[in-house]
Amino acid sequence: QPLELPLSRAGPSALLPAGRARPGHSEPRGRHGRGGEDERQREEQMGGWQQLYPGHIPTSPLQKALLAAGSAVVALCDPYRHDMVAVLGETTGCLALPNLRDKMKNHPEGYRILQERPRIRLSTLDMARLQGLPDGSLGREYVRFLEDNKVSPDTRMPPKFVDDEELAYVIQRYREVHDLMHTLLGMPTNMLGEVVVKWFEAIQTGLPMCVLGAAFGPVRLSTRKLQVLATELVPWAIRSGLNASCVLNVYYEQRWEQPVESLREELGIFPPP
Repeated sequence: QPLELPLSRAGPSALLPAGRARPGHSEPRGRHGRGGEDERQREEQMGGWQQLYPGHIPTSPLQKALLAAGSAVVALCDPYRHDMVAVLGETTGCLALPNLRDKMKNHPEGYRILQERPRIRLSTLDMARLQGLPDGSLGREYVRFLEDNKVSPDTRMPPKFVDDEELAYVIQRYREVHDLMHTLLGMPTNMLGEVVVKWFEAIQTGLPMCVLGAAFGPVRLSTRKLQVLATELVPWAIRSGLNASCVLNVYYEQRWEQPVESLREELGIFPPP
């Protein structure tokens, strides 16, 4: 069947038929108690292709390349198409995601995150408690960021095109801590703030999606903002990204009471200019 590039607003989940998945590095963990019969039924529903986690769409290397090209075009034309940005991240992260996973496995806190699989969503957050924390604490400033910028952690799309169940969680975790990066870096969600965060994340994660966002995001900025970006913000973001330890190795859900300045210092993020 022909592959349709993701150029419509119908969303990426209806873009293509299921393709053959490459063998994953780990087997599904059966978290929901499903037996072998359920596995066979799912494979039959997928036309013989193996679905590694709920929502997974197996794709071939060619399909991933076409999805990456199409989503890159749309994302560059409209950086606020978060669905296309998500597709781009999944289809181009084949080298960066295993590297991030290994960094987490080799760190005590990161390893615990991989084992426990925490999620940052409204259903898992005690918003009243976070709002009651002291000003300057991670939890209070995170909630302030969500309120001031009118964003929600529930808008982060679940992965679909990552052909490894553990790597799918890694990119999900990256998406769900993205707003915490804004909080730690003191950056708003306007285009200037997003570009600065993308520079930091590009250095930290090596994800091609972040590199493209950092490189091409500034084309929409005014001359004055470009000057501030080039002379102050980008050098600071690069230095912080290089100096900081891996931001995925922080169990943020257990750090809400910690002052933001203390966590910046612990990670090695320089104070925002």
